[in-house]
Order: sequence, then structure tokens, then C-alpha cells
Amino acid sequence: MRNIFKANAKRCFALAAASIIGISSLLTGCHGSPERVEFVVPEEFDKNVKHEITFWAKNDTNKTQTKIYENAISSFERLYPNIKVNMRLYTDYGKIYNDVITNISTNTTPNVCITYPDHIATYMTGNNAVVAMDDLFTDSKFGLGGDKILFDSPNVNEIIPEYLDECTIGGHYYALPFMRSTEAVYVNKTYVEKLGYELPDMITWDWMFEVGEKAMEKGPDGKFLVNGQNVMVPIIYKSTDNMMIQMLKQMGADYSTENGEIQLFNDTTKEILFDIAEHAATKSFSTFKISSYPANFLDAGQCIFAIDSTAGSTWMGSDAPLSDIAEDKFVDFETAVLPVPQFDVDNPKMISQGPSVCIFNKDDPQVVLASWLFAQFLLTNDVQIAYSKTEGYVPVTSKARETKDYQHYLEDRGVDNNEHYSVKIDATKMLIDNTENTFTTAVFNGSASLRDAAGQLIESTVKSVRRKETIDDAYIAKLYKDTTQLYRLDSISGAGGGKVDLGPLPATSKALIGTLVVIWILIGIYAGTDFVRRKKQNA
Repeated sequence: MRNIFKANAKRCFALAAASIIGISSLLTGCHGSPERVEFVVPEEFDKNVKHEITFWAKNDTNKTQTKIYENAISSFERLYPNIKVNMRLYTDYGKIYNDVITNISTNTTPNVCITYPDHIATYMTGNNAVVAMDDLFTDSKFGLGGDKILFDSPNVNEIIPEYLDECTIGGHYYALPFMRSTEAVYVNKTYVEKLGYELPDMITWDWMFEVGEKAMEKGPDGKFLVNGQNVMVPIIYKSTDNMMIQMLKQMGADYSTENGEIQLFNDTTKEILFDIAEHAATKSFSTFKISSYPANFLDAGQCIFAIDSTAGSTWMGSDAPLSDIAEDKFVDFETAVLPVPQFDVDNPKMISQGPSVCIFNKDDPQVVLASWLFAQFLLTNDVQIAYSKTEGYVPVTSKARETKDYQHYLEDRGVDNNEHYSVKIDATKMLIDNTENTFTTAVFNGSASLRDAAGQLIESTVKSVRRKETIDDAYIAKLYKDTTQLYRLDSISGAGGGKVDLGPLPATSKALIGTLVVIWILIGIYAGTDFVRRKKQNA
């Protein structure tokens, strides 16, 4: 009898050990880094079954953009009458992000969503929430340019390769690019020349800061000499996260690794912040969060270098078709559109940005296929060209860019101040000419928080300068620590400190842990029973 108990004990310990190994493998292999789950493309699309899919998109209350979406949906539904597309519009990508995260836990995500790769990396921490598109791209029937598609879909070689590469996470495609933009410097060339400078084709940070300091000179009446007004903020940067990221990239400094290691808090970043503090002290430099939209100051003759997205070009300049200032506040000046400032004008680097399209997994593969078909439709020439005409975006396909319609659009620069607004087309051409000079940052779960932190370093420094705080090594050290804690960067996988925020355990992990607990309870019961039995035998 005793030998039987021993045999059972050995089996229990062996099972317990196996369970521990299994759980460890599951936690490190699956939970910490979501693995790609293959989506099996159906052999056919059943047109006899009705499907309703939801499409979440963003626009800035731009009725023209809304109309483009509506026209795209109507055209798509005429081709596929069994697919009903329900659109929900947002005015902010952050709100889309928050709603998707909320809905992942209840499995009520949209089917198609316009978003950013940084956000998709977080969506992927949900249980197979986002569809990996590798096999969808290449499927001969329903893939890009597939022979069963009812519209002129671009093939994979007709998507600008730099933009397609931006949609990879962990070596796999999880999105399609939709539109692309970059940042530009919108320059009041008239004021630059009034200050005694000649505007080059590409400016450096030092040159811009020098001109900005010159513009702070005042006359005996206390007004600024360059504009004769009481207000002048020579340099205003809209997205300080992009500012920091681009400065680090241009200087060859670290920001993050592909695996999610945080490298932002380095000596180069510190030197950048010291330099920014110097110009914040004279108030020649400010940010959107501190002063407001750069365009408002530029259009009123109160800013010389307004740095913002090319997608915001219709807000910039004396004849801007969109503006938040009163008509009588506009000042007449010549607007030049240049790439963001550089440290080395012979090796320019500028960030690539703009929305992409992802699709979410559902139980029915036919619904996923319907979603994929609509996502592809957003890359057709009519949609790409129409949308790019509304702002300083560029189409993401060579197929659309090479059409006569789009080429004529670019050639008609300045014929009106709406669709062909000169500043908007200048911004578009600047991006097209610099496509090879654009870059993106690594995408991982937490990369969106890291991006926010990069901007916060600049915002905090400028605010501290205005509060008369001392910006020194001790200040920077505390700023690094506070920013790390604020954005929980020490809990990002690969971050300094090595802590990994894995989120809730999957059900399979919970089951295995439960099994392990039961096994150890059985072992405990056996050990206790055996101890009592042996004690009786020895009595």
C-alpha cells in the first residue's frame, strides 16, 4: 500500500513540474508578446448573406471629408449590396483609441477603424483582436489587386513602400496606410526678410532660433519692431512629441528599440532641453499647449515660424481658407513652406505620419472578409485623390499619384484659395519630394505612451522656465523620473527596470494555474495522510 502512495506522489510531483513549465511557457510566449493568429481567407465571398459592418473614422468637422466617406460607402454598397456599412465619426484619434480599448474587453470593437500603428500595437494585447493582413495581402482572389474584387484595387507594389512598411508590427502587417503627411515649417517670409535674413531652401534649428531671437526686439513704444504689435511669438511648435523625436533622429541619438526598450532619457535629450529652455526664457519659442494653434498667430502676423502638420496647411497663411481668427486680424505676408528644421541639411530627416486602416477579428470569417473588402476600397483612386485634396495629405498609392486627375490638381496650384490653395499644394509637393527622407519610430505596446512622454519633456521644461525655475542637471533628473512615472514607462516591456505590465491573464493561463493549485492540494493531502499513518505505525 505504501509503495502505491509513493508512486502516486511521484506522479503528482511530475505533473506539478510539467504544469509549472507549461504555465511559464504560456506566460512568456503568449501573454507578454501576443502571437500572430492566422486568418484563413474564405475560398469564396457569399453574396447571398447580409452583413453589417461598422466603420470608425476621424475628421475635424470637415464636411467635405465627411462627404467623401459617405460617397465611398455608397459606391461600395452598390458594388456589394449585401454589405451595409455604418459609419461613426470622431473629431480626435485619441477618442477612437479610448473607445476601441474599452470595447475590446466586451468584444464590441468596430469592424474597420482608421487609427495609428502605435494604437494598433496596444489593440493587439487583446485576445487576437486585430487581423494580421499578411495572407489577405497576397490572396489571389481577394488580396490586393485580387481577381475576384469588384473594383480597381491597387496591388501591393502600387502602395508606396515607405508607407506600407509603417504598417508592420513584429514583422507582420496589421494595417493598410490610408493617408500620409509630415510636418512643415510655415514661414512668414516677409518678416524674415524684414529682419535682414534670406530664407534658404532648408533651415537649421540654430538659424531658426537666431531669427526668432532677433524678432523679439522692441521699439521705444514697447511694440515689436518686426510687426508693430504688442504680441509676437516667433516660433510655435504644434506637436512637441514630434519635435523631440525628430531632433533625436537627426542627431543620431537613441529613442527606443524595436523591442520596446525605452532610450529617451539620455544626455542628448538633456542637451536639447537645455537649448529649448534658453529660447523659452526669452519667449521666442512656445508650444501649442502653452500658446494655442500656431496658425492663429501666423495668420495674424504674430508668429514667423509655425510648425505643424502638412495636413493643417489649409489653416496657414494670409489667404487660408480655414482659420479661427476674425477677418480683420489677418495680416498680408508671403508664406513659404519648408521641411522641419534640420541639424544637417545635407542629410534631412522628417517624421512620417498619418492615419492607417485596421480591421478587427470577428467569429464569422465572412464578416472579416467583408471588412477587408471595404478597407481596400479606401485605397481606390477616387477615394485617395478626393481625400488628399481636402488637406495637405498625399495619396498612399503610386496608382493614384500618377493619374492625370491628381497631376492636374498639383499643376493648378493657386488658381483658387480652396481646393488649389497654394500653401496646401506647396506642403503636398514638399512631402512628395521628401518621401525618401521620412522615418517612423518603432511600434510596440506602450509606444504611444513613450511618444506622449517625449512631448511632455519639452512642455514641462518650457512651463518651468516661465515659472522661473532653474533648469539644471538636478531638474532634468527629476523631470526624467516624474515623466517615467506619469506615463508608466517603467512598466513597458523592455523598459529600464525590466518590469513588464502584462495586463489580465488569459483564461487558459488561469485554468492551468487552477490545475496546479489542485495538484498541490492533493500532494498536501497525501503528505498529511502519510505522516499520520506512519506515526500510528511507530506508536
